[in-house]
Amino acid sequence: MEFVDPIRDVNKINEIKDVLKKQSQRDLLLFVFGINTGIKVSDLLYLRVKDVWDESGMKEFLYVKDTTSGEVNAFYLNNMIKKELSEYLQTIEYEYSDFLFKSKKDNQPISRQQAYRIINHAAREVGIPGKIGMHTLRKTFGYHAYLKGIAISILMDIYNHHSPSETFKYIGINKEEKSLVKVDVNL
Repeated sequence: MEFVDPIRDVNKINEIKDVLKKQSQRDLLLFVFGINTGIKVSDLLYLRVKDVWDESGMKEFLYVKDTTSGEVNAFYLNNMIKKELSEYLQTIEYEYSDFLFKSKKDNQPISRQQAYRIINHAAREVGIPGKIGMHTLRKTFGYHAYLKGIAISILMDIYNHHSPSETFKYIGINKEEKSLVKVDVNL
């Protein structure tokens, strides 16, 4: 597997959202979901509508069983995800058992390769340098979560890493950026 980078520039993230919004609400949701949860792409692609929505509406947390450890992890569905998810579900006909990121060709989820093409194309279109792949979404989540004050220990747990240095390397944080963390209690 080739090493990929997080998207560090928030303006570029917003430009990608604009590109994807014009392209497809499903593709925009895929991107927004990935960068706001840090969920593994293999789990992300196999989400079903019932995992995030039921008769009473949108769920607050998504529960995913980790394929490696067998543990069930909870992922908070923040307002950005809820906004795009709501818009997406208004644009499609669905059953609760349908895949959330359903292929336009059949009743299966989009492939990992198709997801890669979607994200990579949008990143190239807005001029993002560096290597972009499906782990970019997960790394972007961690990079920005860390800069906003989320403890590295929490990110280590999310990524199932064994050391802070492994997580820092994974999310692309270097020594200079470690000192830029915002701890904004703002009481």
